[in-house]
Amino acid sequence: MNNGIAFFSFGRKFFLSVTLLFLTFAAVFIIFQYQREKVFKVELLNSKLQDCNDWFHRDLIETRTEEGQFPAALSVERFGLKGLRVTIIDFEGNVVYDSFESARKPLANHLHRKEVELALSKGYGYDIRRVSESTGITYFYSATRYGDCLVRTALPYDTKLKETLQIDPEYIWLAILIALALIFVFYKATNRLGISLNNLREFAIRIDRNEPYDYNTAMETFSNDELGEISQHIIQIYRRLHETKEALYIEREKLIAHLQRSREGLGVFTGDKKEILVNSLFKQYSNIISDYNLETTESIFNIPEFEAITQFLNKSQNRPAGKDEKRMSMPITKDGRNFTVECIIFQDQSFEISINDITQKEQESQLKRQLTQNIAHELKTPVSSIQAYLETIVTNENITPEKVSIFLQRCYEQSNRLSRLLRDISVLTRMDEAANMLDMERINITALVENITNEVSIDLDKKQITVINLLKKNIQIRGNYSLIYSIFRNLMDNAIAYAGTQIQITVNCFREDKSHYYFSFADTGTGVGPEHMQRLFERFYRVDKGRSRKIGGTGLGLAIVKNAVLIHGGNISAKSNQGGGLEFIFTLSKEK
Repeated sequence: MNNGIAFFSFGRKFFLSVTLLFLTFAAVFIIFQYQREKVFKVELLNSKLQDCNDWFHRDLIETRTEEGQFPAALSVERFGLKGLRVTIIDFEGNVVYDSFESARKPLANHLHRKEVELALSKGYGYDIRRVSESTGITYFYSATRYGDCLVRTALPYDTKLKETLQIDPEYIWLAILIALALIFVFYKATNRLGISLNNLREFAIRIDRNEPYDYNTAMETFSNDELGEISQHIIQIYRRLHETKEALYIEREKLIAHLQRSREGLGVFTGDKKEILVNSLFKQYSNIISDYNLETTESIFNIPEFEAITQFLNKSQNRPAGKDEKRMSMPITKDGRNFTVECIIFQDQSFEISINDITQKEQESQLKRQLTQNIAHELKTPVSSIQAYLETIVTNENITPEKVSIFLQRCYEQSNRLSRLLRDISVLTRMDEAANMLDMERINITALVENITNEVSIDLDKKQITVINLLKKNIQIRGNYSLIYSIFRNLMDNAIAYAGTQIQITVNCFREDKSHYYFSFADTGTGVGPEHMQRLFERFYRVDKGRSRKIGGTGLGLAIVKNAVLIHGGNISAKSNQGGGLEFIFTLSKEK
């Protein structure tokens, strides 16, 4: 069975069918050309006899008597044609003269002879292989009509004439050789076609049977033509799909693992309330809400606390399917703990239930109150300093002008610090409350970093700091220009203020993928201790509070950096640089 399939493969069938069609065409062409060549030789012989007719007619005009009688004989030997016969016929078909001696007796009327009829109607005509009634010899006749008569010449259709009219056999053999050569070329082409199709067929069979397949070896077996290229593309596409399937499986496992580690309880169910996937936190919260331990996850729909969710699901099943997802959210309080339960019904009637423990929101509120206190304290410090200096100037009449100048300078510095503090607080508030309302545009990161380096060049020169910009040209993202500017400017200002002197700052984009750029901002300065590393991005957190206030920092720069990075779909972390100093690693989304 397999041998039969291999023998009658598509390539062989295609070769045989097209070869048969080609041979049919070649045979028809050879026959047509044969007939055409034969007609050509007949026309050539007829043309030669027509020339003889013209010569004989001129002889008739020259040798005709005054009474208009035709001569007794015409010379036919001048043409060197053996057996040439000439006949003079009037327009009534009567034979006036015939050069064949035995035919000089009265001959029958020639009006209905083929060559005579053609000559009378068209001016000339011929007839092949007709037996003469008068001589019994087979002739090739050619007749020409003139103004006064018809002149007909005839050659005996003997062996020599047959050879003259016969087609050259070399033509037939040449045509056959060309046909065989073309068949051989076509066989080679279809053989390559068959190889590619057989390999593609073998690939499909192995894939269908889930058998292992060596892609690299298979790519080398295909022919070097368009079909082979298409076959290779098919295998490459399948290979990518297979790899994508494997990657999706891995991502699915990651998603399941992430679901299990999620900070909220998540459960996915079918339309008839059968469990598809739930995480451990969902089971834990379900048992906390229930008055008794649930043996199965589906038992959650039987507890009183979930009655509203159950009614919502039952009503949704009776409604016609729509394009929009149906949602419901409700609070549940149990044993002093507050939960928010949200149910989302999808188009296929499957649904998801999430349970969030919102008890910790009170802790967040407490943190906000602490933040408010920190802000008040930070604002109070420069205000108190300004007030104290001004009060000294106003109440002390004996203060010297030099002291007044010093105190005013300090007031100015504290007012600048207060202004920067208010500005940074405003930026953080705007990011917290209106992150989705920011204007987005195309930003060239490389050019932005170069501009920032130029802006702080004086400060860099004062501290003998070298900036090494390793960013590739034209790194672009879509984001808010002010926030992206604040990321690199705050990191640059932070390094200038706290890293020390005679150091290097290196800015680099060390990696990118389809969605993100990966940046590194490192310095070779003093660095920070490991106990401070996790708190660098907290608002108002300072490694050295006295030194920070002396320099004029607000304690909000790195908090602004972190929020700006998060708004642009990235993350940021800090670590100690291998060569000493501090390194910030952060990502920015290419499209926000």
